[in-house]
Amino acid sequence: MRGLLGLAGLLVIVEALPRSGLVDDGYLPPTSRIVAALGDEVVTAEFWQAVADTLTAWVIGLAVAVAAGVVVGVAIGAVPVLRAATSSTIEFLRPIPSVALIPLAVLLYGTDLGSTLLLVVYAAFWQVLVQVLYGVADVDPIADETARSFRFGAWARIRHVLWPTALPYVFTGVRLAASVALVLAVTAELVIGAPGLGKMIAVAQTSGAVPDMYALIAVTGLLGVAINLAARAFERRTLAWHQSVRGEVPA
Repeated sequence: MRGLLGLAGLLVIVEALPRSGLVDDGYLPPTSRIVAALGDEVVTAEFWQAVADTLTAWVIGLAVAVAAGVVVGVAIGAVPVLRAATSSTIEFLRPIPSVALIPLAVLLYGTDLGSTLLLVVYAAFWQVLVQVLYGVADVDPIADETARSFRFGAWARIRHVLWPTALPYVFTGVRLAASVALVLAVTAELVIGAPGLGKMIAVAQTSGAVPDMYALIAVTGLLGVAINLAARAFERRTLAWHQSVRGEVPA
């Protein structure tokens, strides 16, 4: 309820500022005009096609990043020598902003879906990989040695020892990657001109349709909130057995 009250307060402020003359409505239109513009947008096929394009890039990019991050993270984390050998490379590549790859993406894929996917996968991959590495490092060495003493093979140790420990970290990485993937999908559309909500925002801005621009920005924000809520709900449901979800504290 407090969150809803905060949102309502923001909407009231945005309505009041331009109407009071404190802000030029050419830069910040009132909430009522933004809502009206949003109503005009949602009845067009172009709007829903843009939403579908953005979500398509988000889903594909996130799926590739999660799969690659989990596989690479488990492979590196489970072999101490490999982790030591790759740590400097990971720390070098991870901070590189995905937007710095925009020229490469345009060179390789133009304004097609591939350019958006390149940026999305690169940004989201590191979120998952780092969390998986943390999860693998958190495995109880006594539990691992016990599994070895019972002659568990490598796959059995991963399944029964490593994976249950790393799973909460994996979900944290997926939740972070989901938000980052949406940000990069919209950014790629905005800068490169790939199909999607970002391209519609850029077109609205260049054509002077300011209320439409704010309406589309609000849609991207609503998508982000919905994605985060869905990820948290799925995490709570899947990890209902874990103490972090049950709120239990070991004695």
